[in-house]
Amino acid sequence: MNARRILPVYVLPMALLLLAVPAVAHAQAGAGINLPIPTIPGFTPAKQPQQVALTLQILVMLTILSVAPAILVMMTAFTRIVIVLSFIRSALGTQNIPPNQVLLGLALFLTFFIMAPTFTQVNDNAIQPYLSGKMQFNTALDRGEAPLARFMIRQTYKDDLNLFLRLSNRPNPQSLEQLRITILVPAFVISELKTGFIFGFIIYVPFIIIDLVVSSLLMSMGMMMLPPTTISLPAKVLVFILADGWHSIIGSLAQSYR
Repeated sequence: MNARRILPVYVLPMALLLLAVPAVAHAQAGAGINLPIPTIPGFTPAKQPQQVALTLQILVMLTILSVAPAILVMMTAFTRIVIVLSFIRSALGTQNIPPNQVLLGLALFLTFFIMAPTFTQVNDNAIQPYLSGKMQFNTALDRGEAPLARFMIRQTYKDDLNLFLRLSNRPNPQSLEQLRITILVPAFVISELKTGFIFGFIIYVPFIIIDLVVSSLLMSMGMMMLPPTTISLPAKVLVFILADGWHSIIGSLAQSYR
């Protein structure tokens, strides 16, 4: 059927319905009939200031949980690890091997392994005292932020910190502990990207040499119709296995945070 014929069939009843609803409401209002207004149960006014403070704390906790993935990615070792693992797969030329799920899962568990001492400090100094009622929420938030800040400061280049201090138009703090988290996090992320790309360049060099050697051999043998990747791919995989590449790279990644 033609769309121009079908459209008026649905438009006309909808228009009549929209016109009829105000007319019915006006008629009921003229007859003295009050239309019920729906209410939202469960919302009662606070009677004490402590109830308002508790509600605000719950909202803050929900906000923190909503940005937890961003905290995990941007304030931990996850960024550098996933970049290095992606460089490995790209340098090998194996396309989707290992799959994305495997790389992300490995990066996640390596992040938990590397960040375990920091997470333990956050749990012991902030989370557990707050849950047991021995510490106020603001104090727990400050103490929980301190171990993460120290971890990020150790891994951040001084030039990146100076860049964001200069962009923020703020005076240089007297100590690194006084750095604002809004300045430290982007500086840390840039440093992690830089370090990850340095790892990636070092990983790429031997595989580029293998590609050049294979291409030169094929050209010298006159086998120009054979794609070099057909020979270089198994050669790169063999070299990676013989060098125990996963052990070496993962060990180097872990040691880079010590």
